[in-house]
Amino acid sequence: MVGTPKSSLFLGGSCIAAIAAVGSVFELSSGEPELGSLVTGVILSLSIPLAGLLFYLAVQEAKANQ
Repeated sequence: MVGTPKSSLFLGGSCIAAIAAVGSVFELSSGEPELGSLVTGVILSLSIPLAGLLFYLAVQEAKANQ
């Protein structure tokens, strides 16, 4: 197994955040988002840096325990 359980959790969280970002983009581009433009924009603005941060942490954790 490559990585650790901790790095796997970070990587899973990164995937979920990336999916939320992509979904938010599609919702905003559709015209009228289900949750409203403000809430969807907040989700988008939080999920993009969170996805990057969690991916970075997953890589660092896996490298540290190799």
